[in-house]
Amino acid sequence: MEPLLEKTIEALQSWGPNVLAAVGIFVAGWFGSKILAALCRRALTRASVDETLVRFAGSLVSMSVLALFAIAALGRLGVNTTSFAAVIAAAGLAVGLAFQGTLSNFSAGVLVIVFRPFKSGDFVEVAGVSGSVEAVHIFTTELKTPDNKKVIVGNADVMGSVITNYSAYPTRRVDMVFGIAYEDDIAKAKRVIEEILRADERVLDDPAPAVIVVNLGDSSVDIAARPWCRGADYWGVMSDVTERVKLACDAEGISIPFPQRDVHVVTPAQNA
Repeated sequence: MEPLLEKTIEALQSWGPNVLAAVGIFVAGWFGSKILAALCRRALTRASVDETLVRFAGSLVSMSVLALFAIAALGRLGVNTTSFAAVIAAAGLAVGLAFQGTLSNFSAGVLVIVFRPFKSGDFVEVAGVSGSVEAVHIFTTELKTPDNKKVIVGNADVMGSVITNYSAYPTRRVDMVFGIAYEDDIAKAKRVIEEILRADERVLDDPAPAVIVVNLGDSSVDIAARPWCRGADYWGVMSDVTERVKLACDAEGISIPFPQRDVHVVTPAQNA
């Protein structure tokens, strides 16, 4: 029993200081990564850098600093960091093959930050999902849909699909189509729509709204109304103008047709 105790004491005396030092280095690295990441985020925020880049840079700094301190802690334990780097490289290759999707998300996240196809607060459509950009993380992009749902899209899917940024420009064109009967007066219907557009303060004078005939359908003459407005007024203009056109057409005796089908029932003659 005494030899075992002596060996334990010797091991503690030999390895104890190194283990404590390694733990101290790792803990210091953990706190240091948080502090440096916070300083980085604060500096970028003061420089008026976009919020998505601020968060991304902060996460990258935190992970990099923590990795460096972890290697230093292993070196304090007597691990050959040179050979350890080779092991990490080999393991990294294996992990890279196993996590190709994750690494592609990471590289795509870097591209999103560098090329900045959108920023926080923009309303976009990516990978078949529409919503406001909440944040761009290292591997994913977080969107908030109009009905207040959180959707998380992998950055590889973001960069691998068509990106439609509805907030990229200050103004948008509202495309609406109204059908009238062939018997109705086209000029009168266009005049009614134009008056409604002129009366709406949200509709811009430049570019001027267009009211044109775009199609002769099976049961209607289709008139397109294309006013311009600020991006924030898009949905309000679309819904309000649509309602006002319907009410004005009813008041002016302009009919808005809808598809109808006549069914003729033929009764076979009975044998006498």
